[in-house]
Amino acid sequence: VGEDSANFDLAKQKITSWIYFTVVLGVVLFILDIAWLDNSTGFGKVFIDSVSSVSESPEVAMFLLTLIFAIVHSGLATLRDPGEKLIGERAFRVLFAGTSLPLAVSTIVYFINHRYDGVQLWQLQSVPWLHHLLWVTNFISFFFLYPSTFNLLEVAAVDKPKMHLWESGIMRITRHPQLVGQVMWCVAHTIWIGNSVAVSASVGLIGHHLFGAWNGDRRLAIRHGEAFEIVKSRTSVFPFAAIIDGRQKLPKDYYKEFIRLPYVVITGLTLGAYFAHPIMQAASFRLHW
Repeated sequence: VGEDSANFDLAKQKITSWIYFTVVLGVVLFILDIAWLDNSTGFGKVFIDSVSSVSESPEVAMFLLTLIFAIVHSGLATLRDPGEKLIGERAFRVLFAGTSLPLAVSTIVYFINHRYDGVQLWQLQSVPWLHHLLWVTNFISFFFLYPSTFNLLEVAAVDKPKMHLWESGIMRITRHPQLVGQVMWCVAHTIWIGNSVAVSASVGLIGHHLFGAWNGDRRLAIRHGEAFEIVKSRTSVFPFAAIIDGRQKLPKDYYKEFIRLPYVVITGLTLGAYFAHPIMQAASFRLHW
């Protein structure tokens, strides 16, 4: 009924499409830097200063940034059907990404720059085994976080964007992997940092993804009708619940659904992001947010 997630056929790829994707990505990053990130030309710092002026509390600013992103991101997702009918799939994707990306970057940068502000609620970093446990938790979370971005050509609107009804791979474990991945990421980072800013960010992010799970089911039901109801009946939001109660029947070669190029890419990017933490922090500090 649903689609096979993370299915990447190299033979069906067009070199011209990936060249176009590279050009689009470069142009988007250039515009993002000039119009938003650069303190001398962009509006990012003005935006952060405006939000921060509401309260001197970094916890309030962190929560407001997350809330603003959530309203814009989920609001545009809700308007996707009428928006695509009005301006087309590709144009709406450009509008969606062009609005959401700057807000997401601002929220992430603020978190990096203020993650050790606020009130220290607990201090567990001296626990010998904790770092390894949280590292593994965070690593696994990224396999849940990004199932909707397997087709990067759709993300960049090189291919016409679609609202997919995935059913294999990570979807057998949970119908809303981004929610599960975000909870895992938030729990790991909050336990490690242990202060009020981390708690504020986690409350906002998890709340946003809980709403997104409900809204996603609603939108898929409208778009796919009975097909979604069938997929819904044999999947679960809570991880492994449908497998345990027998609604999800795993094929014998289930593991093969994870031995695919997109998961290899996620593994590489996740490891790269971990080792690039110092670079990410230095880049964030440069923005003075």
